Amino acid sequence: MNRNSKTMWWTLSVATALTLAAIGAGATPPGNSRSDVSNGKPPAEARAAPLPSVEEARGRARLLYETIQSMLQVVHHEYYREDEKLPIPARTFQKVFRELADKQKVELRWLAVTGQAMNQDHAPRNDFEKQAASAIASGAEEYELVENAVYRRAGVITLTAECLKCHVPNRTKLKNRAAGLVISMPVRAK
Repeated sequence: MNRNSKTMWWTLSVATALTLAAIGAGATPPGNSRSDVSNGKPPAEARAAPLPSVEEARGRARLLYETIQSMLQVVHHEYYREDEKLPIPARTFQKVFRELADKQKVELRWLAVTGQAMNQDHAPRNDFEKQAASAIASGAEEYELVENAVYRRAGVITLTAECLKCHVPNRTKLKNRAAGLVISMPVRAK
């Protein structure tokens, strides 16, 4: 592993830890300490965390979106070099997404909007994602929906000139294009 790869992995690890701490801050039940085990209570990790309200979920999703979007841009610009055969940062972030799904029950996925999807798994899968992709393609910064006790938010991810080499290979203009980041999490029923 070369120096750029190690630095990128370290940066992603720190970002994952900070993100988990930030979005989990309001979800961890009180009493998360070693004394829980000694006083006969089950460990805090074993107790179900209360679901956030829609407003809390919205705030967490925005924080998570800003963190992921900013880290993607920085990691792609600072560490990714096509000639070094490194994994594409967006693909590497999918490992972070799995961590968040496992630890926080928050699902994240990339959404193809304009330009060529680098992975067909990023194509819109359902009505929400099709509506979100359409809204983002029309210039919206975000699109959200609460349905069946699940908060969903899609935010725009700008595909800059560096991204366009792959996402829009036959382009005639360097204007930015868009992809999306979909964040889904369960919320308290009203």
